[in-house]
Amino acid sequence: MKRLALAALLAIVFLPLAHAQPAADIIVWNGPIYTGVDDAPRIEAIAARRGVITFAGVRADAEKLKGPRTQIIDLRGASAFPGFQDAHAHFRGIGARELTLNLEGLPSLAATVEAVKRRAAETPAGGAVIGRGWHEGRWPERRALTATDLDAVAPDHPVLLMRGDGHSLVANTKALQAAGITKATVAPEGSAIGRGADGELNGILVDNAMGLVAALADQGEPSLNAALDAAFKVYPSRGWVGLHNMSVGWDEVLALERRARRTAPTLRIYNAVTPEAAEQLFASGPRRSADGRIQTRAIKFYMDGSLGSRSAALFAPYADRPNETGLLLQKPETALPLYERALRRGLQIATHGIGDRGNAMVLDLYADAFARVPEAQRRQRDPRWRVEHAQHLRSADIPRFAQLRVIASMQPSHAISDLHFAQDRLGVTRLAGSYAWSSLITSGAIVTGGSDAPVEKGDPLIEFYAAVARKDLQGFQGPNWHAEEAVSRAAALRMFTFAPAYAAFEDHLRGRLVVGQRADVSIFSVDLMTAPVDDIPKGRALMTIIDGKPAWRADGW
Repeated sequence: MKRLALAALLAIVFLPLAHAQPAADIIVWNGPIYTGVDDAPRIEAIAARRGVITFAGVRADAEKLKGPRTQIIDLRGASAFPGFQDAHAHFRGIGARELTLNLEGLPSLAATVEAVKRRAAETPAGGAVIGRGWHEGRWPERRALTATDLDAVAPDHPVLLMRGDGHSLVANTKALQAAGITKATVAPEGSAIGRGADGELNGILVDNAMGLVAALADQGEPSLNAALDAAFKVYPSRGWVGLHNMSVGWDEVLALERRARRTAPTLRIYNAVTPEAAEQLFASGPRRSADGRIQTRAIKFYMDGSLGSRSAALFAPYADRPNETGLLLQKPETALPLYERALRRGLQIATHGIGDRGNAMVLDLYADAFARVPEAQRRQRDPRWRVEHAQHLRSADIPRFAQLRVIASMQPSHAISDLHFAQDRLGVTRLAGSYAWSSLITSGAIVTGGSDAPVEKGDPLIEFYAAVARKDLQGFQGPNWHAEEAVSRAAALRMFTFAPAYAAFEDHLRGRLVVGQRADVSIFSVDLMTAPVDDIPKGRALMTIIDGKPAWRADGW
């Protein structure tokens, strides 16, 4: 009897200890923390153990989880959010931009030509000058670069400069000659070779015509490993914890997986391979590194080109070129069998669609594939297929995204870049379905946010600002730009946190700061939810946390 009484007493004494929560590995507090959920949008602290959030709530309760080895992240008034993920970027291109002539953000054609002149002077005789990022829509001259511009400052070097959108480039005469391009050269299908008013080559190569200078471009491109090294340095410093990596070659997939075997990558990377690499992915099926940070599950296709290069496929002609309706880069009869195979193999399809015709054709193809392969025959019942960009839509096509359960993968910065020329290309009427983030969300569609870097800078603060302000960085919007398509701050947060996780089939693991999810956190100097809108892009990233461990930290913070 005495033994039973003693046992009961011990049970009572140690009951709280038996159910006590172990000490946290990391605690974040002393600043606003936004969870990304409606019922508790802002809290005081989070704690994590073994990479998983174990507590989210008030600081007083988090104090109880502090142990001798707990790492404390003192926000000092900075703001923490679920880890920001760029749902559409080109990782290798981000690194290459850092290592070649970066023209992004230059204010004029004259400044761009001067940058080429300086780089040519630094380049050994005959060496190629490779660069990207120019955008005539942002220049006071309001015209594209031409071979004549480049010949004047670099006549003895082949020069190839990719336009910011990645759908056209300008080559100087030396480069055209090296590639064997003459007035008699026939443009490949799905492309154009530019000519001036006099009928002479002007150096512009659009979409598939860029392949004519691919061998020359490769000579000036950094190696794959050098580009990846550069991208891994720059992208965490912007505040991203991950990205969806578009148009990825198989060599890049293998290189990223090798890196993950050596050390934990400082980013989560979700790969969508090129059509040329599709067979390798069909053979392997969805794949991921042991730590889950490198995943490859999608195939990226192109339906059309870009609005800036006038290669986006439109139902009606361009307003400023009445004889042109853009280019189609994919044949439905070729795509449909691949789409059906993808459904049966459990692979995601991501198709680039810019123009209203291009987007309608993507949705039509998806609907056909879904009808041909019912859910019972699919490896993944909800395939979460995507339209990349979904920039210009007919009103009738907006509700089809939700009806088909297709994700609209959109980049808010495109709208604030394109507002300076989109009306010239489309006219006023078609702007009603352009960059229609709010209309898509209201219709029930999942809209996931990205940057399309290196087409754009790749800054989450600029992307968030663009989504909620729908104005350029100088505060300009202009008439006919449909201010009602701006989204709320809560919706913008969802676009860059939960929605990318959903699009990567990991919304049950990450995308919100709640108990049970992975402890992925982005910390910024600016409070995105309360700061004046104009102050948002003036902030900076301070830290990223992945799986409960700091992955990057700003100097001096």
